[in-house]
Amino acid sequence: MKFPWHAVVAMALVVTASNFLMNYPINDWLVWGTLSYPLAFLVNDLVNRFHGAETARRVVYVGFATGVVLSFVLPDVPTRIAFASGTAFLIAQLTDVSVFNALRARSWWIAPSVSSLVSSVVDTALFFSIAFAGSGLPWATWGTVDLMVKWMVAAAGIVVYRLLTRRAPPVEAAPATS
Repeated sequence: MKFPWHAVVAMALVVTASNFLMNYPINDWLVWGTLSYPLAFLVNDLVNRFHGAETARRVVYVGFATGVVLSFVLPDVPTRIAFASGTAFLIAQLTDVSVFNALRARSWWIAPSVSSLVSSVVDTALFFSIAFAGSGLPWATWGTVDLMVKWMVAAAGIVVYRLLTRRAPPVEAAPATS
């Protein structure tokens, strides 16, 4: 099976767009990057379905590396934010791979839905607690709004997922690994 370089490009584009769009607020409690970031879960789920968990993990590592590079390239990214973002991305995306892989044999919508919902909680909890805990800022409110938006985008992503997967057979579940 050929390595899905298109998925690597897609993940790198999502990470790049999300990092860039984090600088543009929609209002006092939401930034544009919140709308683009959940697409990483969609990319991850599609790779996992068509190429398996191990390949999905490799695509996650490329996304993580892209984020690390961007934290050095983008101006004025505080170290705490960069660390929070990288940690949350890596752990949440790897969680997504594991949850999806464990549920892949069930109905078509179960694995992408549950993995995206669970991973969104992991991502949001890690990012906002690492980035803002103890800052005196209303980070719990920001995190709650962020999570709700991620869940709405994930719900819309299920339609896209179905359109892209309905005619292609999935790969078999990989053995459970971390």
